[in-house]
Amino acid sequence: MGLCLPAGRHRADGGGRAVTAPNPLRAYAAVTAAYWAFMLSDGALRMLVLLHFNSLGFTPVQLAWLFLLYEVAGIVTNLAAGWLAARFGLAATLYGGLALQIGALVALAQLDPGWGIAASVGFVMAVQGVSGVAKDLAKMSSKSAVKLLAPKEDGGLFRWVAALTGSKNAVKGLGFFLGAALLALAGFQAAVWGMAGVLATILIAVVLFLPAGLPGRMTSEDAWGGWRSRDARVNRLSLARMFLFGARDVWFVVGIPVYFQSVLSDGTAEGRREAFFLIGGFLALWIIGYGAVQALAPRLLGARGQPEAETTRKAILWAGLLVPIPFLLAAAAWAAGGPAPWLTATLIGGLLLFGFVFAINSSVHSYLILAFGSADRITRDVGFYYMANAAGRLIGTLLSGLSYQIGGLPLCLATAGAMAAASWLAARRLASA
Repeated sequence: MGLCLPAGRHRADGGGRAVTAPNPLRAYAAVTAAYWAFMLSDGALRMLVLLHFNSLGFTPVQLAWLFLLYEVAGIVTNLAAGWLAARFGLAATLYGGLALQIGALVALAQLDPGWGIAASVGFVMAVQGVSGVAKDLAKMSSKSAVKLLAPKEDGGLFRWVAALTGSKNAVKGLGFFLGAALLALAGFQAAVWGMAGVLATILIAVVLFLPAGLPGRMTSEDAWGGWRSRDARVNRLSLARMFLFGARDVWFVVGIPVYFQSVLSDGTAEGRREAFFLIGGFLALWIIGYGAVQALAPRLLGARGQPEAETTRKAILWAGLLVPIPFLLAAAAWAAGGPAPWLTATLIGGLLLFGFVFAINSSVHSYLILAFGSADRITRDVGFYYMANAAGRLIGTLLSGLSYQIGGLPLCLATAGAMAAASWLAARRLASA
């Protein structure tokens, strides 16, 4: 596979100075390793917080509140992503994301079990907000670097971004299981301290071994030039992305984990530990499978050498295929009237199918945003796109708690279906962009 930036090649940075471009494969490997480490901790932290506070008796709405500032922080961070990368460079924003995640973990370890619910929710929301900034700094840095490092041969960009995104989600899935396992075996505080120590070690290694000259400090004159892209395709794709991730998080964040815990746990300490493993295992399997499908998406779609118009047509098709799945699952949950073995089996199968179709959608989106964006403003377009992604997760997180508390699992899944339908309608507009 040809590489676009041979080792030792010189280019000019934002100030006109000559710098040496890194070996693209080595730089890609370093960025990917850092991103993997971050997402492992991110998945584990989410599962730790969700299961720990659910076991303490928090309601679905209170659980949703724990993650709201995480998503709000992501919106703000991504909106400023172009300016941050232009001002400090991609390596600096990657280091910053890792360092902030370490700080969030250390802060979370200070949580006092004796605090009241209001104080606990407020504190965890604030810590999760820091973690949200960290996540989107790391994500923006990694995805933008791929645009600049990927080979220019046909299909090269799609394959490289699919490999990064797919492997990232597989690692995050392992993080879900790791978080559940650590909670069951070591307890909340020990798990958080352990993750902080491992991530600090990885940050030091990345700083020491990341090749000099990682692309950054873009020359775009409008790195802070408005809240949305001037490219209609980027704006429409971002809208579709917002509803797509809202459709997932409506059931993923609160609804399904709480339902499974009600089914799997008998209320005893041993029963809760067993439920932690089973829930974490299922969500890990879902994320890992989702990541594997993302990585295979270029091959599954036969995308090598395809024009953007054909990939756009497939994005619209797969967005439509997602819509009926959550509606059918909502109908099954309504018909069951409550927890039942056949319903649990149906949900597992249906959500795995949802994950397959969702992964194809997500992978195509991740390719199109880089294909649509120009190299001199890629951090701004990627930042805006992931701002929409974070907005969808925020909406989905809030609706997950609200819909489950108001109407139980049927309303939760029906709301996911409505969000999927909105994503399909937004994707259809790409054909006229």
